[in-house]
Amino acid sequence: MNIDEVPQEKSAAYGGHQKGIYARGIDGRLGLVATCGWEAEEIVTRQAVEAFDELAAAALQCARAGESSPLEYHMYRARMDASLLAQATGLWRWRVRRHLRPEVFARLPQRLRARYAQALGMAVEQLDDLPGNPP
Repeated sequence: MNIDEVPQEKSAAYGGHQKGIYARGIDGRLGLVATCGWEAEEIVTRQAVEAFDELAAAALQCARAGESSPLEYHMYRARMDASLLAQATGLWRWRVRRHLRPEVFARLPQRLRARYAQALGMAVEQLDDLPGNPP
């Protein structure tokens, strides 16, 4: 994409901010150019957020029914999947998926809970909490 073709459509997803993307200049070299976003990117971003919201709602119901751990809900609420959470915690993906089982999650040591809490941007004590549950 050339510099003069970089969209500037004031995307609501950016909240008034700008993002840098690479575009080809007049001299043919790539350079960083600020953009306010474009409609196609906003539509795709909105769809991805809605998909994670649906996954979080389903995980919340499963966690309340005892079919999955609260970790699954918090993972989707943070817009992560098992692969991304594994990368953020430094754990193997199979371990993260195993920890989504309620009986395994209940036995997790404090150091693993701390890793999950840090990756999800929350306090360790909040990992067991679900919205609508009494504290």
